Amino acid sequence: MIHIQRVNSSQDGERTIQASFNSLFLGGVDTLLPLMQRSFPELGLQREDCTEMSWIESVLYWAGFPIESRDVLLNRTQPNVRYFKAKSDYVQIPILKNGLEGIWKLFFEDEAKEAMMFLTPYGGRMHEISESAIPFPHRAGNLCKIQHLLSWDEEEVEASKNYINWIRKLYSYMTPYVSRFPRAAYLNYRHLDIGVNDKGNTSYAKASIWGVKYFKNNFNRLVQVKTKVDPFNFF
Repeated sequence: MIHIQRVNSSQDGERTIQASFNSLFLGGVDTLLPLMQRSFPELGLQREDCTEMSWIESVLYWAGFPIESRDVLLNRTQPNVRYFKAKSDYVQIPILKNGLEGIWKLFFEDEAKEAMMFLTPYGGRMHEISESAIPFPHRAGNLCKIQHLLSWDEEEVEASKNYINWIRKLYSYMTPYVSRFPRAAYLNYRHLDIGVNDKGNTSYAKASIWGVKYFKNNFNRLVQVKTKVDPFNFF
């Protein structure tokens, strides 16, 4: 995964864009290093760049917690209150340099002080599975999935509007660089801007606005299953 964010530059008063490469490998470092040297020599991965840990420690790591203590997993209270909005995209052709420069320009705007993009690479086994094998359809043809994420602490409604408008502007800017017909989306980054159900029953036409983005051609099959097993919309 590539994590992109705005950071302070080593030059006083300057800002720059930082791209960090993070990954989870289910194996030891001795197995990983030859694979990385063969497949991604540009990264120059060294043993000291790697940390071996148990799987449960990796859960803590990806959640942003120190891996030394697992007791934090027993804490059911929210450590702090933050607000955020997330959107998703799928990239099918490489984004050219001028497209990336436009993203960096947006990241230097005031509202983007805590903006992030997460690029999750696809390929390999993901490409080998048919789009119709299970409901998740995003398979061959996708280079990566993007999560656009913006966080903020201010509680004022006007401040929230400004942040939400910024991430919507970023999403609009990305239009020519991502999938189309449909502009696909990842279900687990629930993206309310692309459509929501009415209370109670929702028409097929309205649900398909978001359903096709999440499930592509599988949406019609899911509707057929839903109609057959839950005709009264109990679930």
